Amino acid sequence: MLVETPLGAGQALFVIDYGMHQNTCWVIALVKDGVIKHFDCNDVILSANHTYGLNLMRNKEPRDNDMSKMTSKEK
Repeated sequence: MLVETPLGAGQALFVIDYGMHQNTCWVIALVKDGVIKHFDCNDVILSANHTYGLNLMRNKEPRDNDMSKMTSKEK
């Protein structure tokens, strides 16, 4: 499964579930260098998939809290 992480795009290899008192841990191989990293479930977003129509709008539209697109007056 292709996903987006804080470190860039990656491929999810497997998920570790530590139980109901801790968030799920995703083990992901990063596309840019193949490094394998662990991410909290809150840091993983499914990549857009045009074939299946998955997550097209979330990855296409700018986020409301994107400060890089704001003018100096808006900040």
